[in-house]
Amino acid sequence: MWRELTPVGRNPDTRGYRRYAWTEADVECRSWFQEQAESRGLGYETDRNGNQWAWLGDRAAGDAVVTGSHLDSVPDGGAFDGPLGVVSSFAALDELRRRGAEFTRPLAITNFGDEEGARFGLACVGSRLASGQLSKEKAYALRDGDGISLPEAMERAGYDPAAIGPDPDRLARIGAFVELHVEQGRALDLSGDAVGIASAIWPHGRWRFDFHGEANHAGTTRLVDRRDPMLTYAETVLAARREAELAGAVATFGKISVEPNGVNAIPSLVRGWLDSRAADQATLDTVVAAIEQAAKDRAQHDGVDLAVVRESFTPVVEFEHALRDELNRLLGGRVPVLGTGAGHDAGILSGSIPTAMLFVRNPTGVSHSPAEFAAEDDCVAGVLALADVLEGLACR
Repeated sequence: MWRELTPVGRNPDTRGYRRYAWTEADVECRSWFQEQAESRGLGYETDRNGNQWAWLGDRAAGDAVVTGSHLDSVPDGGAFDGPLGVVSSFAALDELRRRGAEFTRPLAITNFGDEEGARFGLACVGSRLASGQLSKEKAYALRDGDGISLPEAMERAGYDPAAIGPDPDRLARIGAFVELHVEQGRALDLSGDAVGIASAIWPHGRWRFDFHGEANHAGTTRLVDRRDPMLTYAETVLAARREAELAGAVATFGKISVEPNGVNAIPSLVRGWLDSRAADQATLDTVVAAIEQAAKDRAQHDGVDLAVVRESFTPVVEFEHALRDELNRLLGGRVPVLGTGAGHDAGILSGSIPTAMLFVRNPTGVSHSPAEFAAEDDCVAGVLALADVLEGLACR
């Protein structure tokens, strides 16, 4: 399975992945998922929001145990973020069949669409739509960098966007969702454990900073006469690092667009996107407010106009303690429990259904990069841990 999926959407120059939602690479990943489902005799379907499902047992019976993750990527992302969870889910089912496990609850494997938000700027679109955290109207308004709307992209990929929206009936039939994911950090490497259990996801969000200045000639405009938004943006980036470090949080300006984007032109507009995360809501609010204030102060100094828009936000997610404790019991009670600053579909769905997460050791701690890695032995340990969990939940 891993060998089949590895080449899909891989950029030959960077060796990273560009599996953006509803592109050719994403469609190829979706075809792979369908093939894996059908080759195992599972019932395959795509829901109203484009999320894929592979069912063992009666999908209408209720109290189903669901596992899976996503297959899309960030720009030039790594091979493991998302796909490891999907591949491991199919492998765990294979392991349970090898054991001769008898299922007493329906089991499903899922691939949630557009988890990374790389194309339309909003993460976890598929799970947000299903859980009602993203309305159809707001989803229809999403556009990529080329101005293509989400429904247009879905149509071009062969999907009907007319039905997108909340899916409460489907979620009501799910008793538990367990997502396996490569760890995005080094906690397991430092503790010497191959597998861990998630305790909570930090609150996090994305903010767009629009710095409006005045375009002018780079060679003839005196420095004192300039209204250069790039200066304001640069100072804001430094402020983000400073405020995050003081608060023990993280803050990143990782995306930028410039107009008119000419080498010999002072920009008229610099647009930067801030990603910030912290262990608690109060700390995150303090950090973002401080970054905004620093941007406003510098903008006033530079004669630049500033607008800040919060594009997405996810509050702290405490995974259901009962399900989390059950996972630990099923794994022998010796598995480390750790928090994470990364968002996941399991976090989005936690407000609607019981969810939990397993992490697989990442020895480098690198994620969202071609350098992302997990050793084969650890991946196998993750599959076996997931199989143990699914057996305990769905075969009791």
